[in-house]
Amino acid sequence: MDFAFTKEQLMFKKEIIRFAKKEIVPRIQEHDLKKQFDFESFKKLGEFGILGLHFPEEYGGSGADVITTVMAGEALGEAGVDGGLTLAYGAHTFLCADTIFSHGTEAQRKKYIPKLASGEWIGCMGLTEPNAGSDVASMTTTAEKKDGKYVLNGSKIFITNGPIADVAVIYAKTDPSQKHTGISAFIVEKGTPGFASGPNLIKMGVSTSQTSELFLNNCEIPAENMLGREGEGFNMSLQTVEWDRSALLAPFVGASTYMLNRCVEYASSREQFGRKIGQFQAIKQKIANIRIFGEAARNLVYRIAWCKNQGRPMNHLEAAVAKLFVGDWSLAPANDAVVLFGGYGYCHEYDMERIFRDSRLAPIGGGTSDIQKMIISKLM
Repeated sequence: MDFAFTKEQLMFKKEIIRFAKKEIVPRIQEHDLKKQFDFESFKKLGEFGILGLHFPEEYGGSGADVITTVMAGEALGEAGVDGGLTLAYGAHTFLCADTIFSHGTEAQRKKYIPKLASGEWIGCMGLTEPNAGSDVASMTTTAEKKDGKYVLNGSKIFITNGPIADVAVIYAKTDPSQKHTGISAFIVEKGTPGFASGPNLIKMGVSTSQTSELFLNNCEIPAENMLGREGEGFNMSLQTVEWDRSALLAPFVGASTYMLNRCVEYASSREQFGRKIGQFQAIKQKIANIRIFGEAARNLVYRIAWCKNQGRPMNHLEAAVAKLFVGDWSLAPANDAVVLFGGYGYCHEYDMERIFRDSRLAPIGGGTSDIQKMIISKLM
């Protein structure tokens, strides 16, 4: 594996950091306090080209490779962009748009990808249900074919971008008698009769992302809105894992660098007992721990990205290890950063408390740490 980045990639990363610090970061505190989604910043991500970075130019993208795409997510985190906006970006680009791009017809690609890549439309994915979280095969949402159309009934929960999405990739059972092989995927647009979202759920962290239930009540969609063929939905959802374990984790890796830089800066300026606090061994250890986490997490995430870039089959063991490590171990450095800043770390103004709250999602979203341990033990 060659993790050497090209000069162009490194320049692109610096440009994203510069862009984010200027156009997005100054707006974060206001929207985080109000728990509001920042539509303007999301649109700026589209204008800069981040939302459609890996899609071909003919669909409004830049044709970037996986490594560059993952680097863009890391750069946003390193610039100090909040986890709510990066989560919204990840769900939009990788869980919704990429599923349509990877499994859709040419007509579906042309209809949806340009609008999603530009940020004109916002996308989401409806997979999780109240009684079917980690156990996806237990979903009860159904899609029955009638008169050349599909009628969807059921509900989804904890859907990132749910209240604001213009289009959703919805997973439903076309054959309720089957488990994984009975699941199919569909494109459902906002405004379709019988399709509605619930109110935004107030969360501990990633406060600017909008999360809700989705309801499907005799929601009738054209047959051509199916993605792929009947029964292929579960495998489609598995393929999103490649992005979930690389690009969606990348902002957490970038955030560790942001924390590290802020902690070093603060420890080098704050004085107690007649010297800089960075000279105390306890503070040195906290800074070292943050650096160790960042280096290890970065290597794990880019290994998944490198394998995907090479077109290699997904290694679910490696992916589970990466997700588990970043999820579980991101909490400790975030806590260290809060403690290092003392009372300031507990205040919103200094960002550490926000990063701490945002990091708590990592062991839960996209497959809990307990599930990752089950996968690891099973594959061994």
